Amino acid sequence: MAEHHDTAPAELGAPMDYKEHENTYNLFLNLSKWGVITCVALLIAMAFGFFAGGFFSALVLFIVICVAAWFFV
Repeated sequence: MAEHHDTAPAELGAPMDYKEHENTYNLFLNLSKWGVITCVALLIAMAFGFFAGGFFSALVLFIVICVAAWFFV
């Protein structure tokens, strides 16, 4: 026999996978958080490299900020 699929829209009570929804939302929040941290760290390192005059020192500062964020955020 053919399988029965619930074709009703979610507003009418179709079953939803709330656990998967929460996992997806938590992934979105984590990616957003780390995206912002990376952008801010990059901007700070670029400004430091511009005023201090060195690519290597800016790279080290970028890595230090990212590692510090890993432990403190």
